[in-house]
Order: sequence, then structure tokens, then C-alpha cells
Amino acid sequence: MTSRPGTVVRRAPGKLFVAGEYAVVEPGNPAILVAVDRHVTAAVSPAETGVVISSDLAARPVRMRWRDGGLGGHDAADEQRARTGLAHVVAAVETVGRLLAERGLPAPALDISIGSRLHDNGTKFGLGSSGAVTVATVSAVAASCGLRLSPDHRFRLAMLATAGIDTKASGGDLAASTWGGWIAYQAPDRAAVLDLARRRGTEEALRAPWPGFAVRRLPPPNGLSLEVGWTGTPASTASLVSGLNRRAWRGTAAHQRFTQTTTDCVRASVSALERGDRGELLHQIRRARHALAQLDDEVGLGIFTPALTALCEAAEAVGGAAKPSGAGGGDCGIALLDAEAAPQVSQLRRRWATAGVRPLPVRPAMEGNEE
Repeated sequence: MTSRPGTVVRRAPGKLFVAGEYAVVEPGNPAILVAVDRHVTAAVSPAETGVVISSDLAARPVRMRWRDGGLGGHDAADEQRARTGLAHVVAAVETVGRLLAERGLPAPALDISIGSRLHDNGTKFGLGSSGAVTVATVSAVAASCGLRLSPDHRFRLAMLATAGIDTKASGGDLAASTWGGWIAYQAPDRAAVLDLARRRGTEEALRAPWPGFAVRRLPPPNGLSLEVGWTGTPASTASLVSGLNRRAWRGTAAHQRFTQTTTDCVRASVSALERGDRGELLHQIRRARHALAQLDDEVGLGIFTPALTALCEAAEAVGGAAKPSGAGGGDCGIALLDAEAAPQVSQLRRRWATAGVRPLPVRPAMEGNEE
């Protein structure tokens, strides 16, 4: 990605869910995530008028103009492409624009260029590309406009942008992209946060307490190697979460049991990470996998595809622990193995290849998005 004079470049890492999927959608329920060393990059430079967004995943740039505090396409084709493939970029720019307006600053004219390493020839891996592009765009646009934001404020702006698109999105990917490393995360009440921003403004929403929200860094697992496998099949987290909601599952005994078990797994995993107890961490990852499998059996979401099942069984066969990462239905799975057991790691990768699972050469990214 080439940069013109005056260009501000920011990048944000992707993520993997370690534990807490589905339960984390509800405010205050904990999850563990880890940032990975593949990034989305946003390059922002001043323009003469309007906002032009280009992406290595789009055939041609989208041209937009400011209208009543929001962005609209120059024509119907631009509007359609902006609200589909580039919706998170547009929402990020609009959210920063609202903050600028509240501070008495003009809507910016910008050229924005997006580059992603979270895809393979346009196919997503399930590494949180929507979250990473939102965080990178918020950071680059804010910096280009002279705003200095703390990590907390960058996350909050990204969460406001994301919740405006989908209030069910937990924001865990945003937190991992913002802070990096291994994190414990609890989602805010997104409806309450959006209502706060509408009633009292974006500035106040950056400073007020957010119900349910918490994030903190965790130490990496002691003596364990994180292995990542891609099933070759993209999945839609939003569709899977929506499918769960349509099944009238919430409030049932099964829902309460899953949430309690998952919460227990996450809290025990956090404790194991902090104590450096790898045996306990492996045990909790297996518990989390079984909780997801029971959920899948009860509601028939299709969390466990044949490839994800094979991925997990291959890790168990060599002494590791594994599970889907995220909503399942495809995308990625993770495995934790003894970091010093090189033969077992090699054997796992061979088993994955035989099952059609592609080992991804990704590692934890200890740094998140930076100003």
C-alpha cells in the first residue's frame, strides 16, 4: 500500500475466540480472545471534497459525500456498494464525523484506502476482519483529523459504529484489535450505549460508564503452542447468532445451562492463564468445546461441521485440546498443545491436512492498534 504526503496509516490485528462464544453476546458475560499477527491497514489522506473509499477487496473506489451528518453515495451504485461491502468503514467514518461535529469541527474530506491480510483471494478466514477494519479506520480517520484518542476511546467509537450496524455484535473482535495480546472481555449493553449516544452525544458516550463492559490483558498460556486451522469454508457469525435467536432458545433451561457452563469455563481459564496452569487450561478448553457441542445438538445450528469436528479430534489424538473459534459453521478452529512437543505439532498438522483443514501460520499479536 503506497502512501501520499500527509497520509496517516494505522493498522489493527485480527482475532481468535479462545472461549466464551455465543454467551458473550449478552452484556456482562465473559470471553477470552487473542489478537493475531495478520492485520487490516487503513491509510487516510486529505481530499478536496467528500470521502473516497478504496479497498483491495473491491473492484473500484466508492465515492461518497456528507449529507446531514452522514455519508451518502454519489450515485445509487456507490450507495449500494458502500452499504454492503464497505459498511463497517462507512460507519467508522460517520462515527468519527459525529464526534468532530460535536467539537465544532467540519466534516472531513478524505481518501481512505483499506488493505487486508485477513482474507485469501477475497475469502475470509474468520479472523475478525469486520472488527479490525472498523478499529483501523476509526484510528486512522481520527488521527488524520487531529484527534488524539486513548485505546478505550478508540474501542468505544468502534463499538458505536458496529452496534449501529448490528446490535447483536459482541465487540470482542474490536477489543482484541484495539488492545492486542490475550484479553478477558465482557460486552457492554449495546442498546443502552446507542441510546446514550443518541440522547447525550458521542462525546458523552466516550466518558460515561458502559453497563456490562470490561476488558483486561491476560498473560499468554505457559508452555503451550496455539495452532490454528482453517476449514476452507467461510461462515457468517451474524447469521449463526441470528439463527440462535430465532429458535426461541433464550430464557430456556438449556440457555441458562449453556451460559453458566461457558461462564465457568471462561473464568476458570482466566485463572489458569494467570497461574500458568496449562493442564487446567487444556481441561477448560475441552469443557468449552463440549458446551458448544451440546448447544449444537440442542438447537441444530450447525456449529460443528465435519471439518471442525475432525480438527478437534486430531488435536485430542496428539494430546492437545481444541475447539471452534467463534461461531463455528466453518472458518477456523484452535488447538493448544505442549509447546516443546514438536513431533505432536507436526503430527497434528499432517492430520489436519488429511482432513482438509489448512494450518494457518498465524501467531498471537501482543500489540494492538496504536495511535
